[in-house]
Amino acid sequence: MSIQVSIFIFAFGAGWLQRQAVLPENFWAWTLILMAIGLRIPWSSQVVLSVAAKKILWGIFFFSAGFFWAAIFAQWRLTDSLPYEWESRDIQLIGIVASLPQSNNRNLRFLFDVEEVLTAGAHVPEHISLAWYKTRHQHHEVGEVTLPQVKAGERWQITVRLKRPFSHANPHGFDFEAWALERNIRATGYVRSSDHNLRLDKIVNHPAYWIERIRQEIRDRFTRILSGEAYAGVLITLATGDQRAITREQWQIFSRTGTNHLVAISGLHITMVSSMVFALVYRLWCWSPYLLLRVPARRIAVIAGLVVALGYTFLSGFSIPAQRAFCMLAVVAVALWRGRITSATTVLTWALLWVILLDPWAVCSPGFWLSFGAIAMIMLVTVGRIGSIHWLLEWVRVQWAITLGLMPLLLGMFQQVSLVSPIANAIAIPLVSLAVVPLTLLATIPMLDFLLLPAHGILSGGMQILQGLSNAPYAVWQQHAPPTWTIMAGVTGVIWILLPGSSGLGFFSGFPARWLGIVALLPMFLIPPSKPAKGELWLTVLDVGQGLAVVARTKNYTLLFDSGPGFGETDSGHRIVVPFLRGEGIKQLDTIIVSHADSDHSGGALSILDSIPTLRLISSLNTDHPIQQRFSTNRHPCHTDISWEWDGVLFESLHPLIQDYRNPKRNTNESSCVLKISTRHGSILLPADIGRQSEQALLDRGRNVLPSTVLIAPHHGSKTSSSEAFIRQVNPELTIFTVGYRNRFRHPDKAVAERYRQLGSKLLRSDIDGAVSLRFSNNSIEVETWRARYRRYWQ
Repeated sequence: MSIQVSIFIFAFGAGWLQRQAVLPENFWAWTLILMAIGLRIPWSSQVVLSVAAKKILWGIFFFSAGFFWAAIFAQWRLTDSLPYEWESRDIQLIGIVASLPQSNNRNLRFLFDVEEVLTAGAHVPEHISLAWYKTRHQHHEVGEVTLPQVKAGERWQITVRLKRPFSHANPHGFDFEAWALERNIRATGYVRSSDHNLRLDKIVNHPAYWIERIRQEIRDRFTRILSGEAYAGVLITLATGDQRAITREQWQIFSRTGTNHLVAISGLHITMVSSMVFALVYRLWCWSPYLLLRVPARRIAVIAGLVVALGYTFLSGFSIPAQRAFCMLAVVAVALWRGRITSATTVLTWALLWVILLDPWAVCSPGFWLSFGAIAMIMLVTVGRIGSIHWLLEWVRVQWAITLGLMPLLLGMFQQVSLVSPIANAIAIPLVSLAVVPLTLLATIPMLDFLLLPAHGILSGGMQILQGLSNAPYAVWQQHAPPTWTIMAGVTGVIWILLPGSSGLGFFSGFPARWLGIVALLPMFLIPPSKPAKGELWLTVLDVGQGLAVVARTKNYTLLFDSGPGFGETDSGHRIVVPFLRGEGIKQLDTIIVSHADSDHSGGALSILDSIPTLRLISSLNTDHPIQQRFSTNRHPCHTDISWEWDGVLFESLHPLIQDYRNPKRNTNESSCVLKISTRHGSILLPADIGRQSEQALLDRGRNVLPSTVLIAPHHGSKTSSSEAFIRQVNPELTIFTVGYRNRFRHPDKAVAERYRQLGSKLLRSDIDGAVSLRFSNNSIEVETWRARYRRYWQ
């Protein structure tokens, strides 16, 4: 078995571990046993094995080695966890600011390395993530709020409240818990306001913190020099890896043009900079016969290129993509140092091995697949081809290969792919990598910071082109998440299409029947996601934390009830609802209902309206509300006279009354829209945030319409709602509490939850169960929770 195949099997084993619900037990013993089997049996004099049997045995060994290597890392990381009993309690710590602080108008965030726990009996993981919110300062004027001056590498004594890493659990959503585990962030929290929060040392003498201080000094200097410049954040990101410096609008341009890899310290930039240094040092060294006689120019150039690559990797904050790029360059450097010709596949597989050894969770990262996938596609169309073509045609072929080759992965991970990416990258890659990045890196030297202005000028010109491409009518293809087997078929089809032709860009000549690759690509586009049948209702209660967002689908229509909360600079509409709608293939909302103005129900609506065409708005919002202003027509107040039927499913608005809007002092919660959806298979009641007053009003107006199979608990299960009379009249078989993990309101109230339990209702909670999917069909309700379906050992 070749070493390349062995490495791929090892990586597959490590990836398989990341799909497990629980870690294997006694893995140390199993590892030793499997190693003994793998190393001893093939050469035992008493056992005669065929070549095929030996290969199978070696395959099992390498798969097991990868699997248990990842298990060892996982067990080591998980042992350093915050005990449940110390969540949401004040803990006093001494430690070091371990990362570049990220600030906005509300707070600043940073990683913190814990050195000492001052609170008796508390255990805190070594690496935590903290937010420090603005507080009123006693020495400032009344009402003025400030943020502390925190810099990387400082030692602080602070009081914090922590919780274990927790992620919203939704289909097509981001898994923060896996992301935090990969980065060894074992608790998150915030700094409590306290007179005992003190800076102890301004500088801690440790190389890791020196790098962070340098990154912060570069960021501060760039910010000062480029004050007021539109793309200052992009140059800061290219120099330090601080991606939060880029605005959301600029990220959208990069995403729509497929150039977002250019604004991170990516493998491309590290490789280009390292190659430039290699070429420069090689030429300079060759000018001196004296130096050539002592050390070959190639070896010195290799060392120089690798050192620069390592420095750039550290400058990026040692990000995961930068680590992967450095591993690849290190493999190439070793081969060049030894004077051996190394094949491209050898470089790729050895880099893969080192990445997995250092970071077994890399296989969970989209960047892992995209970076290795892009390199594999480039190798496929450039390495080992007979003959030569014009450099321009070669460049076009590479761009074509990357765009086509990554399409299945992009559709599977993000449900979209940029159609203008080949043009955008053909312009942006040489512009950014050969001009903007070198000038920006030279500007990190204080005496050369004047180079920032020409770098910004060049970047501004490129951004104008990218913005024009981004605004093109069909710049991005968006669709549903294709089934896994269609992605695998698509990758196979891409490889088939890119096999050698008789000429540089020949398609119907050369390797026979390459057009069959298109057939393998078609299932990703032509197999639509399943839909409800007529009379059925598919309903998903999304996990948006302390808030509400419910997607209801019939055969031909889709309704969104509430949009979840805002999260400061972003919101649940952008992070949770839109990815879910896109992944499910929902291209249009026929109706959006915003039950009331509270931000935990309306905070994501504007992002959704920006991303998904929406035909009708029903809400209890005032007419001057920004969400109302998005609809010049087809907006309606929700009241008891509104009802409609879609595909045999009845939608009824039960509250408020139309005359309630005449009261200028009406209570926001008590005016929440209440919606009932009825099918012949069952029904669901969505009462938003109504309290006992509105519950009684519903009982007085019409008790017979309240009974429902499923109930979304009013006001997240607060003690001011869910009166006994109300829940007895509704009499739900299933009750769902939409609550945030360890929320400050302590919803649901224990007495309220017990009230439902005594009624015989089954209880589900979004903070425990994640998104809840309900299918009303076949005279029953099929219930599935996302955490049960997508169970992983780190949850």
